[in-house]
Amino acid sequence: MSQRFLTSMGALAVVIAVTSLPVAGQAPARTTAPARTAAAKPYTAPKTPWGDPDLQGIWNDATSTPFQRPAALGEKGVLGEDEADQFAEELAENLNRDRRDGGPEADVNRAYNEHWMDAKRLETTKDRRTSLIVDPPDGRIPPRVPLSPERAKARDVRAEMNARFLAGMPNDPEDLSLPVRCVIRTDSPPYLPTIYNNDFQIFQSPGFVAIQPEMIHSARIIPVDGRPHLGKTFLQWLGDTRGHWEGSTLVVETTNFRRDDGVMYQNANPDTYKIVERFTRVGPDRIDYEFTVSDPTTWTKPWSAMIPWNREDGQIYEYACHEGNYDIVHLLHMGRLREAAGETVPRPRAAGAGPEDR
Repeated sequence: MSQRFLTSMGALAVVIAVTSLPVAGQAPARTTAPARTAAAKPYTAPKTPWGDPDLQGIWNDATSTPFQRPAALGEKGVLGEDEADQFAEELAENLNRDRRDGGPEADVNRAYNEHWMDAKRLETTKDRRTSLIVDPPDGRIPPRVPLSPERAKARDVRAEMNARFLAGMPNDPEDLSLPVRCVIRTDSPPYLPTIYNNDFQIFQSPGFVAIQPEMIHSARIIPVDGRPHLGKTFLQWLGDTRGHWEGSTLVVETTNFRRDDGVMYQNANPDTYKIVERFTRVGPDRIDYEFTVSDPTTWTKPWSAMIPWNREDGQIYEYACHEGNYDIVHLLHMGRLREAAGETVPRPRAAGAGPEDR
């Protein structure tokens, strides 16, 4: 959000209330009973040939609605129609990657211009929410709990590795993050919108649901046949996932993530981290994707978000992230040349100085 928009929003003291009842005195008196209108029937999701709710298809989760509510909006959970229009107009200007005026998203190096961006990222959710997080009510991730000495040490080691990478002087391939090494990226839950490659394709067969993200190369295979979770010692990049149906909703619980930096959201504790996702088809062209993250050793309480997935046409193409990619070789080679020239790595920023990230 732009500063101008946030300032104007922060100054508002009006609470938006959505009502469906008429206010007394605003409607003219009727001499005859109004005609009854039929109530809209709730949507009934189609079924697969074996009787499960059908979620299959290609879906897109791109949106400009912020993940966390901007602090300047305070308790304002929903934008008015005019506010939402102003936000969309300013966003389209601020996020334009074709700009050459030094704007916040200007493609100054002409690497990824607007051609590569997902145009749907400029659209807010239709309910005009100010955050994708729906619980806590303030629309923000709860505070973190103090780290144990072991986790604090691991965080500091990761910060040093990241500093070496940013300085162009990595010691070894492990100094590069998992996404940079094309191991995992946005294919690890929770699924969050990004600037491009926001499509997901869902496949179903008796006893299984598979989700293939457009970004990178993995697919989650979700058993829905009642089998138990794997043992606690069997850890995987995408965790151990089990699903079941609650009416028309697919409920997915995932644990057993690998103990590697960047696997879990905001580097939560793999021993206590759990995510529960819910996929509900609420219309022919929409799935509501909801998730709840819990980890008592990372956050003070669980938190939840809801992101609409909208149907897409076409097909998903291969995302060849690493084939023919020689960047790691070049980075290591140049790092050694810089060392030979006497360059040193700047000290990493103090812990907590920057935004938390996946």
